[in-house]
Amino acid sequence: MSNKFDFEADLAAKKIIIKREFNAPVEKIWRAFTDPELLAKWVAPKPWTIEKHTLELTVGGVSKYAMVGPEGQVHWMYDEFTAIVEGKLISTMGLFCDADGNPKLDGPKSYTETKFVAIDDNRSRIEATHVFDSEETIKWFVEGGFKEGTAATFGQLDDVLAVV
Repeated sequence: MSNKFDFEADLAAKKIIIKREFNAPVEKIWRAFTDPELLAKWVAPKPWTIEKHTLELTVGGVSKYAMVGPEGQVHWMYDEFTAIVEGKLISTMGLFCDADGNPKLDGPKSYTETKFVAIDDNRSRIEATHVFDSEETIKWFVEGGFKEGTAATFGQLDDVLAVV
């Protein structure tokens, strides 16, 4: 069964809405989003990898990791959890950080709300709304391949869900 993928970018509203269906129950997808070992297997589009990942899944807690490219490029990512409803919702404020995990508060910011929705036949859907701090930031994401990268990582998530 094909998994529906919708990606809608609204530059004027500085918002991207992503919906993706999965052939797995919400519990498995929640685990893949919240278990650092599983998350590292799918969250970076190949050939990129995740290194030095820490995750404190509490409101006010953070997820930090290095996304490492095939030629040694490193992007340090930082997400602070702003809301968590077990098995249903994760909200974060995302930014880049330095190698010591200090957030770059003067850099681009995004606010993401991800909903985990049960649908028919023991399947699920992710509904993620990303709101960006500026038109410049959303353009950087859209023009930088965010849609293609997201589609690739969700394909990798399909592979992870097949074995967990």
